Amino acid sequence: MSEPLDSIYLESELFRVGRPPEPWAWPDWAFAGPDGTFGHRWDDVTGRYRVLYASSQRVGAFLETLAVFRPDPSVLAEISSIVSLEGDEETAAAGSVPPTWCYGRLITKGLATEIFDAFVVIGGTRTLAALRRDLSERTVHYKVGDLDAATIRQSTPRRFTQEISTHIESLRGEGGHAYAGIHYLSRFGDDIVNWAIFERESEEGRSPVLSVERETVNPEDDDFQTALRILDLTLTA
Repeated sequence: MSEPLDSIYLESELFRVGRPPEPWAWPDWAFAGPDGTFGHRWDDVTGRYRVLYASSQRVGAFLETLAVFRPDPSVLAEISSIVSLEGDEETAAAGSVPPTWCYGRLITKGLATEIFDAFVVIGGTRTLAALRRDLSERTVHYKVGDLDAATIRQSTPRRFTQEISTHIESLRGEGGHAYAGIHYLSRFGDDIVNWAIFERESEEGRSPVLSVERETVNPEDDDFQTALRILDLTLTA
């Protein structure tokens, strides 16, 4: 690639919602799907490396993890169209989270103790220009119109963003160093900064993030409750 990509170094602490006993562990290959990925946005389509997802904001970790429960817009539209008669009970919320979800997960803060290379800023102007040129054939294949800032924020087609991840992982930045991963803004708001961390063969399965704080998700947690409100979710009794 003739021009460098926009990049940034990881300086802040990270937050993640994960499962015990080690929430910062790489996902187990045993849980990969038939396509070789774990179904996430920046997974590798070749099945060579795993990706660890984290957020710079604690509430962001909850938002990204709880999003699977978010009600479909068509469901919300149908509910809003219902005209309640006087005295009718309020219509139940469209999205709900079972309480068992909290008990089986940890909210944790980590420090990137072994990440020294830069992350690609996926929404940067130079990055988008380079990707648009290098992945033009794949852009046409997936019929997304154009590869721009709007495209990379879309949740579908998931396979396309995964191919973008695989392409970036193969590139080299300043000094010939591989990129550590992808820096991206949440699709739930530009104030949430997320990170997709690439696994390296030299790590031999070790996580590059050290867990410094962890606790079981408390249903009364302020950030958890904020995420529920933003995503229009309710915690079932």
